[in-house]
Formats: sequence, structure tokens, C-alpha cells
Amino acid sequence: MLKLFPLYRYSLISLFILFSALGQAERIKDISSISGVRENQLVGYGIVVGLHGSGDTTSQAPFTLQSIQNMLSRFGIKIPERSNPQLKNVAAVTVHASLPPFGKPGQNIDVTVSSIGNAESLHGGSLLMTPLLGADGQLYAMAQGNLIVGGFSASGGDGSKLTVNIPSAGRIPNGATIERMAPGGLDKQRFITLNLQNPDFTTANRMMEAVNAVFGEGSAKALDSTSVVVRAPEDIEKKIGFLSVLENINVKPGEAAAKVIVNSRTGTVVIGSNVKVMPAAVTHGSLVVTVKENIAVSQPGAFSRRGQTAITTDTEISAKEETNKMFLIEGFVTLDEIVRAINEVGAAPSDLVAVLEALDKLGALKAQLIVI
Repeated sequence: MLKLFPLYRYSLISLFILFSALGQAERIKDISSISGVRENQLVGYGIVVGLHGSGDTTSQAPFTLQSIQNMLSRFGIKIPERSNPQLKNVAAVTVHASLPPFGKPGQNIDVTVSSIGNAESLHGGSLLMTPLLGADGQLYAMAQGNLIVGGFSASGGDGSKLTVNIPSAGRIPNGATIERMAPGGLDKQRFITLNLQNPDFTTANRMMEAVNAVFGEGSAKALDSTSVVVRAPEDIEKKIGFLSVLENINVKPGEAAAKVIVNSRTGTVVIGSNVKVMPAAVTHGSLVVTVKENIAVSQPGAFSRRGQTAITTDTEISAKEETNKMFLIEGFVTLDEIVRAINEVGAAPSDLVAVLEALDKLGALKAQLIVI
């Protein structure tokens, strides 16, 4: 169960997200992935046309002009060498996409288009046919289509400018067509390797035992805290049915390691359910020093012939220290007791980090303290 404990202090809110062990089993498909069944990144270089004067400046992005010249030459059009066309409606872009596992030729995938020149906006543009290559340099998809840009920009004649979101990047839903499948496949794998999303020896051992209970002793073997190897049928049809049963086997994950994660910028603290604190005494207070200068003007009398107007300052310095009582943490307290103790001390988000670090240095915090 997820519990939220807000701390209200100095008009700031420190959010404590406390995770407790659920104690329930999860499916193998939810806590692991099959080795080799993964997405593959694709990337390409293309040209966006049809912009409303917001494209690249030829002088600052000469590769855009070169790209247009190369494209037009394929259609038998040659631009004179001494000409210097200003292609304000064209922008050079990079196109990237993810090829899903088992993606077949003819299927469509989404692509993201980003300007690499000095184009101010890609709004209203269209991407021309762009080949998308994999890490091996082979072509896997072709992209083309009209861009959807979420941001926009506007400028005035006096130099004022307003920009909302990022107008120099956009997406094309189903903008690329798969031309080739990614290499590899389940048909060539004699053994299926399951990789845990959160490596843990206890979880890996329990997964092995759960698989062996369903398919027989010796069907699965845990290699380490991350991988479990399972013997699978050689026939591809039987293998699909085998995987359907395998991924729905329930496994009770091992309890997570005791950790306390602190985000010092936002004041967010995430405390694991296994965190314990040894006996310790905590007190919290702060010294506030105030320096105040009172400015006064000194003037001579109305009919005085001597003296002149002068400005004088009167400095007042005061110090005030907040007094908060010391709070005693007795024994190995639970998660809820830790939160109540910190609430009792009245720590602000910034002070809370100092309290946790002090407990960690003292050795009273039985958890790994991670500050991000």
C-alpha cells in the first residue's frame, strides 16, 4: 500500500512516499524481459519543406542547401554554381524512431523529427522521403509525412519574442513504414533467457523454482541475480504456447534493499519499507541573525549659517534561535514511526536532508542513503 505523508513547515511541503512490501505475487512478464526481444533504434537525415519562412538560413546552415542541390540533381535540375538561393522554407532535420520487436515489413511506426540547423519552427512542414538506418548501417524503414508540432513562436517588429514549448521538433504518427525485420528471433533460440528488471538473487531463485514447479525439475536454471535460463521447445508453434504459459507464471519478488532516496532540490524523500533506525536523539533548531539599518537625515537649524545636511545610519543587530525539543528514537523503529519522529522535530525539506545525513553518519540509519 502507498502512503503519503506531507510535512507542512515554512510554507514548504516535503513529500514522503513510503513503500511497504506488498507480499503478493507478480507475473513473470511484469518483472522480467526475454533476452533478444527488444526495440532497435533507427536514425536518418532528412529535409522538411513547406515552412512559412521559418527554415534554415543558408549562410549558417550550408548543408541544407547542399541537400536540396543533391535532391534536385536526381530529378535532372541543376542549380547554377554562382547562385545563392535563400531557402527559408526548408530545414535540415534528423529523424529517429524505434523498431519494435517482431516488427514486420509494411507495418507503420511513429517517428520524431528534430531540426539540426537554425530553423525557428517546423510548424506546417512536411518531411520528404527519408531512409532510417539501424546501428549496422542497413535500411529498416522509410519515413515521410506531415509534422505535428506542439510548440509555436511569435515575434514582433521591436524584437520581442514569445516561444511556447519546442517548435523546432515534432512527430509524425505512423510516419515510417518498416521495410525489413530486425535480425534475430525466437525460432533460433533453444533456451529462453529471462532478465529481471530489478536484479535480486531471491527473486531469481524464486522464479527458477516457480518455473520448475510448472514445467518440471531442471527446466529452469538461475545464472545470477539477473538472468534465469529456461529450456524451450524447438518447434516454433510449441514455443509460442510455451512462452504464453511461462510469462503468466506468478512469482513473489524478494523484498527490496533498504534505501532512502532524497531529492535535495525538491525536498522529496522516498523511504523503503525495510528502513530501520537505531536508538538516537534528534534535535532541530536554527539561529536567525537580523541586521537592520535605520537611515536618518540630519539638517542644521532654519537660520543657522553653519553646518550641512548629512545622512546618518543607525544599525541594529539581533539574534534569535529557535528552540525545539529533542526527540528520542527508541529501538528499531518502523517506517511509520520514522515519519512521526521527523514530523515531531518539525524539519523543513532542506533540514530533513541534514537530519538523514546525520543519522547515516552516526550509523543509526540502517539503509543506503542516496542523494540525487
